[in-house]
Amino acid sequence: MPAAKKQDERSAWAPLGNPIFRALWIAAMVSNIGTWMQDVGAGWLMTSLTASPLMVALVQAATSFPIMLLALPAGAIADIVDRRHLLMFTQGWMLLAAAVLGALTVSGMTTAPLLLGLTLALGLGSAFTLPAWSAMIPELVGSKDLQAAITLNGLAMNVSRAIGPALAGYVMALTSPGAVFFLNAASFVGVIGVLFHWKNPGKTSELPAERLLGALRNGVRYVRHSRPVKAVMIRAGTFFFFASANWALLPLLVKHQFHGGPGDYGMVLGAIGLGAVVSVFILPVLRRRISTDVLKKTAATLYAATLALMAVVPTLPWLLVTALIAGMAWLGVMASIQGVAQMALPAWVRARGLSMVMVVVMGGMAGGALAWGQVATRFSVPEALQIAAAGLALSVLATWRIKLIQMEGVDLAPSMHWPAPVVDKEPAFDRGPVLVTLAYPVDPVHLSEFLRLMEQQRVARRRDGAFYWQLFQDAAASDRYIETFLAESWLEHLRHHERVTHADRLLQDKILQCLTGVSQPVVTHYLAVTVPGEKQKC
Repeated sequence: MPAAKKQDERSAWAPLGNPIFRALWIAAMVSNIGTWMQDVGAGWLMTSLTASPLMVALVQAATSFPIMLLALPAGAIADIVDRRHLLMFTQGWMLLAAAVLGALTVSGMTTAPLLLGLTLALGLGSAFTLPAWSAMIPELVGSKDLQAAITLNGLAMNVSRAIGPALAGYVMALTSPGAVFFLNAASFVGVIGVLFHWKNPGKTSELPAERLLGALRNGVRYVRHSRPVKAVMIRAGTFFFFASANWALLPLLVKHQFHGGPGDYGMVLGAIGLGAVVSVFILPVLRRRISTDVLKKTAATLYAATLALMAVVPTLPWLLVTALIAGMAWLGVMASIQGVAQMALPAWVRARGLSMVMVVVMGGMAGGALAWGQVATRFSVPEALQIAAAGLALSVLATWRIKLIQMEGVDLAPSMHWPAPVVDKEPAFDRGPVLVTLAYPVDPVHLSEFLRLMEQQRVARRRDGAFYWQLFQDAAASDRYIETFLAESWLEHLRHHERVTHADRLLQDKILQCLTGVSQPVVTHYLAVTVPGEKQKC
């Protein structure tokens, strides 16, 4: 047992042995501290520029809304271009936006619309950064240390959450929000420097890169046919809409209910971050005892309780205690969702899949911020928090049957076990559509198992790019079945060969065990032919 424990400790920190990952991890932590400082400064500055709860809530919406709108094309771009160059551009963009906001604020020229506009510019940078950053992790550490790297990134994020808000409150108490914005601009320099010196390996595929629209279609198709990812999106959407009330209304709660200043606001956000850091050490213990699904439900219910408590606690120290618990619950939800999503997506579609999860998360955050700002305007901030708490508790019950599917041990690395298609003459890449047929002589004893497995095969084919799938039975030989599926083009079918995973191979091996007399099905490829007059009829 001691040896196993020692091995677990080594594996948990193993990614930091990679010099590039270690440098990026440290640089990202510094950058995240700057981002949290930016959020505190922008939220507090807006309370000085206007007393409208809606305008204060719009600061959160301006950060989240671009991610909701642009994460999907950003994910597609991150899957088809050099992620290092993309990230260097986005970091430079955000550095410029933060520096401009700092200069305007120091000179006294910042207005509520300008603050929202430049916050929106930072949100645009985040929209194109997050999918590429998340998808880049396996490139840095490989599949062996992927889970450990995800955990370390969560730790870095939440350490920065604990430090950034408190540091922002201290800086604003001494100077002004403008200084916070300048510090955020400087925080991007380290990330740009590490990315500049990192020489990432090139793509291994000899096929042309996907085009944007095709990449978008393939990404949507994959998620549509992935039960684990769909479950994540449903559970995330229902949680973050209600959970956003805390982030949107917290500046007003501290200022008007507790008569606090920027330092107090920073301490409350720091307590949330500290709770998240504590949770990093508790979560591994909980995961050994309960499933990811149960962990997420428990954390979401606990977070709902903290929303209700924030509305009624009498003093600032009690608010800090409640915020600490809220941070623990928040990371419990985030870690569950991110872990399942990362493990459920193969490399070729990871950025697109994660971007769609981000669309749901940030859409919930942005839409929730607007909604809870309106509710607080109509009623009060404490009442809005209580309504959000009740809604979150009900959402946990409403989605109880939609379970997060644990993906540990499922190998989604490319297996490359499909042989190259047998062709008379190599077709043009754009030739299509392509019809693929597979003939299976099925042992009648194993027919039920064969049909069950073919349903899983249908899902796998559709996920990897087939836009049509059907299983047929031979009318002249009842034990002979023909699987058919269509790909948009010859190039898309060749990409399908590269997308088949080791998990798919295990499924196909099980299907082979249901056959009789052969070791492999007979595979045939057909190319669509345009007959005379067909275009005129169309």
